[in-house]
Amino acid sequence: MFRARGIALRVKPSGAREITLTSLFLVTITWLVFSQTMRYDFVNYDDYVYVYQNPIVRSGLTPHGIIWAFAHTHARNWHPLTTLSHMVDCEIFGTKAAGHHFTNVFLHTLAVLLLFFLLQKMTGTVWRSAFVAALFAIHPLHVESVAWIAERKDVLSAVFFMLTLSAYVSYVRRPSTARYMIMSLLFACGLMSKSMLVSVPLVLLLLDYWPLGRNQRSRHGGQAAVSGRRLEPKRSQASDVRRQKSGVQGATFVRLIVEKIPLFVLSILCGLVTFLVQERSAGSIEQLPLSWRINNAIVSGVTYICQMFWPTGLAVFYRHPENHLAIWQVALALAFLIAITALALVWRRRRPYLLVGWLWYLVMLLPVIGIVQIGLQGHADRYTYLPQIGLYLALTWLFADLFASFRYRRAVLSAASVIVLATLSACAWKQTSYWRNSESLWTRALAVTRDNEAAHTNLGMFLLKQGQVDDAISHFQVALQILSQSGQAHYNLSCAIIHSDLASALVRKGLIDEAIMHLQKAAELQPDYADAHYNLGSVLLRKGETDQAIVQWRATLSINPEDAGAHTALGNALLQKGQLREAIAHYQAAIAIEPLSVSPLNNLAWVLSTSDDAEFRNGPRAVEFAQRAVQLTRMENPMFIRTLAAAYAANGRFSDATELAQRALSLAREQNDADLAHDVEKDIDLYRANLPLRDSALSNSSQ
Repeated sequence: MFRARGIALRVKPSGAREITLTSLFLVTITWLVFSQTMRYDFVNYDDYVYVYQNPIVRSGLTPHGIIWAFAHTHARNWHPLTTLSHMVDCEIFGTKAAGHHFTNVFLHTLAVLLLFFLLQKMTGTVWRSAFVAALFAIHPLHVESVAWIAERKDVLSAVFFMLTLSAYVSYVRRPSTARYMIMSLLFACGLMSKSMLVSVPLVLLLLDYWPLGRNQRSRHGGQAAVSGRRLEPKRSQASDVRRQKSGVQGATFVRLIVEKIPLFVLSILCGLVTFLVQERSAGSIEQLPLSWRINNAIVSGVTYICQMFWPTGLAVFYRHPENHLAIWQVALALAFLIAITALALVWRRRRPYLLVGWLWYLVMLLPVIGIVQIGLQGHADRYTYLPQIGLYLALTWLFADLFASFRYRRAVLSAASVIVLATLSACAWKQTSYWRNSESLWTRALAVTRDNEAAHTNLGMFLLKQGQVDDAISHFQVALQILSQSGQAHYNLSCAIIHSDLASALVRKGLIDEAIMHLQKAAELQPDYADAHYNLGSVLLRKGETDQAIVQWRATLSINPEDAGAHTALGNALLQKGQLREAIAHYQAAIAIEPLSVSPLNNLAWVLSTSDDAEFRNGPRAVEFAQRAVQLTRMENPMFIRTLAAAYAANGRFSDATELAQRALSLAREQNDADLAHDVEKDIDLYRANLPLRDSALSNSSQ
């Protein structure tokens, strides 16, 4: 189906020793910069969503987890292979951050090597290819993609991106349906790692132009040179080539596009899925006016280039400029982009790599440039990870050509390369050090940016977790003050989140009424913010207002019926009210949504084991649920062990119940839980008398 005459690329063969030594050099500089991350912790910016607070991911690679990865969104994205990679890490390393960092660095290293091999295979040059790969390996702008565990999708998609391009080169050399299918499969894997790769078919068209030169073949089988200059046709065929050149190249270009239609279809389908997923995520898409987004996109395109040459003041979050960009800034940035594009077009015949590298940068940046706004950041370092390879390539080949006739070319370029790589490595090493933990990350962001409410909020959350409640409250208040100065409706969700975080801090200080006020404000600002209702329900329950808490949890589920935590909380409250039937239904719903969530498993097992009403007792099912809860907590939770003992007793297995209850008693004493130890002692007396446990209150044992 996709057969075409192959292209035998004219490249100078390189020695295996040269390639091996270059590969070792690339691996060395990559690990010199990023190996420090193995000592670092998770950060409180999406890492909890992706890994350490996600029960399905934390459980490792399971049949249920694999199905869930493909059937559900993860962190408001559909990237099942990225999700599976996190599951594999949890299977191997648990929730120890070092192992997860190791995988990120390993995948980045693999992408670096694949880029080197790809460029060397396409162009036949070792040192130019190595320099581009080295820039990709250690540029400070790439620290975010490698050091941030939640950005696994960047490094994983980069590996599949390089493999896709390599498979495409193999297909070009020896076209066959099998090779095309392999390349398409690798591309699909890349899209399932990160949807940003939707522009890959356009990148392949650029490679067709240079260095593959597929659109330059004449009917007589003439080949394009790989060096960046056109191969002149034989003199005897010159007039024929001139006469037919336009028509032949046009037909070839159309054929090259048709050849990639299946890839464009994959890109379109992935784009639609991404758009639908993001559109359904509260406040995550098109919050800003279109004119703001377009202006910011234009300026960001130039900002990334400036940061490439001068990578200082980098931060994990840059606030969106909104409508504060001056017209002259936008106009100047647009003029710059147009000028570079025009120059690349003018020089395309003599230096085709300039056009290819520049368009590579633009087309790969387009999906994340901010025209379709995801989040409230103005731009992000991670968005340059793959796009700037095009700029590295264009500039490397340009300088090599400019110095081609210079007498001391090798010495000058070698010295310049060493200086550039050493400088960038030092900057990248320092930038990586800021990812040590959440405190260092957000403190750095506050030091190099202004009015950064995201940095204040996340630093406040870190301080709250460390018990520094007053400092946390101070940062939350500053964040609210920054957003209040804007007064824009698109910040309602951000304000609601900060009000909710501030309420958590106030609860820690015992200021329940103030916390309720802030949670009510959060729900008012963003009525469809489910967490505001959930947290408000939790605080109301703490105040003893169970009926009002139930109202809030029902509101949570009306917004997000798939919230297992809300189902569990509502089940607990209904249990206190004696509404066992509905409580059981909500526990079952929670388990159906998150089969590995231990609280609904334990609570449902308790009800089925100890209810006074025979209608609700079900000993075998109680044992099933209780065993799962105990296994998931590795026999370390005395309350869950107590529940399993009660389930055994409900089935007449009193000796097993006694043995387990004694284990629960021992753990409760070790943990200084005197109340639980007292209750378990009473349980043991019942089991020794061959009597099951009946709990008329039930609420005392709900979790």
